[in-house]
Order: sequence, then C-alpha cells, then structure tokens
Amino acid sequence: MGKLWPWREVDRVDGCQLSSSDLKRRGIAAIEEALQRSPVQLMKRNRTAAVVLSERQYQQLCQRAALAPPPEVSALEWLLRYPVAAEGRTKEEIDAALEEERDW
Repeated sequence: MGKLWPWREVDRVDGCQLSSSDLKRRGIAAIEEALQRSPVQLMKRNRTAAVVLSERQYQQLCQRAALAPPPEVSALEWLLRYPVAAEGRTKEEIDAALEEERDW
C-alpha cells in the first residue's frame, strides 16, 4: 500500500499508524486528518501505544458493547478459578503444553 504522510496505511490492521515523531511534529492536526480515514494507532518504539477513535466510532463501539450479552463471569473471576501452581513451569514446559493444546 502507498505511503500517506504523516500516517501510513497498514496492511494487517484496518487503520492508520502515526509515529510519536509525526505526532510531535504535527500535533493533533495529524490525528484529525488520519481519523477521516479510519481509527488511528499511535506508535511508540514500533509498538501500538494507543488507538484513537472518532466520536462517531466511539459511540458505535459503546452501542455495540451495550447490546452484547453480559459475560457469565468476569475475566478476573475466570483467572481466580485456577489454582496457583506449587512450582513454576519453565518456558519449555509452557511451550510444550501450548503446542499440545493447539495441535488440531
């Protein structure tokens, strides 16, 4: 995809990315311009630090969330259901367990 200064199109995400240097140089004008196209990922050290939505996109997200059925349990409750391991596992043990779990 072509480069669109000061943001750039991203193949893997439906959106644009703005680097911290672009943001420092152009300020909120860069965000406003990029938001006309889609949500904007604010990048810091080549990682997404934040995502900026337009007011319309934010309202749509809130409406969808309000329509979603409530979860059976919260994420915290789900995590607390599992007992704490007596001993820690090594990276190799965790990787092997994940590989076995994901072997379809």
